[in-house]
Amino acid sequence: MVGYISEFLNMDCLPAMKEYPDNFFDLAIVDPPYFSGPEKRRYYGRKTSPIGVKRLYGETSEWEVPDNEYFDELFRISKHQIIWGVNYFDYSFGAGRIVWDKVNGESSFSDCEIAYCSFHDSVRLFSYMWNGMMQGKSISEGHIQQGNKRLNEKRIHPTQKPVNLYRWLIQRYAKESYKILDTHVGSASSLIAFEEAGLEYIGFEKDEQIFKSALARLESYKSQLKLF
Repeated sequence: MVGYISEFLNMDCLPAMKEYPDNFFDLAIVDPPYFSGPEKRRYYGRKTSPIGVKRLYGETSEWEVPDNEYFDELFRISKHQIIWGVNYFDYSFGAGRIVWDKVNGESSFSDCEIAYCSFHDSVRLFSYMWNGMMQGKSISEGHIQQGNKRLNEKRIHPTQKPVNLYRWLIQRYAKESYKILDTHVGSASSLIAFEEAGLEYIGFEKDEQIFKSALARLESYKSQLKLF
């Protein structure tokens, strides 16, 4: 497995991570599950929103909150890390943080998400609207709603993050020569941004159905790239 860049693999990330040598990846950008529940009831969140919109993404067959062994391996095989959900994990991270302000307004969802960032000891802020059909206009105008909903990203995963979030991360923290790791790919938003930037990567997704949906989304995007 080691040496094959870029790949998107349907498998558990932890056994695979153990095959890589120290500092193999220049950067790990990861968004692992951070709370228990979906693995018990077999789906994420509520089946119907407060306004009656069905938002069941299908059965959640694989949902495992990582333990310290996962983070130990992650830090061993990567030189730098950006880890979403850092505030939920009982692990000793550094001081650096990234705060993603979702510009949610009156939504019942979290106003922001927090990531550990190994590149600095301070806090960086990214504002980008992400609330149902209300999505940001661009990286520079993320606080403004996209006026044409046909340009919105299609949601295929319950914890999906916008491609523009990953574009912003890459612009600020990645270099052209970087090999990047994503251990929990989910919707493939990260891989789309990596492909667009011409970065080498390895991505893992354990859930077979989520993997198939994400792969279809990624391949569709790659096909569009070939047209230009």
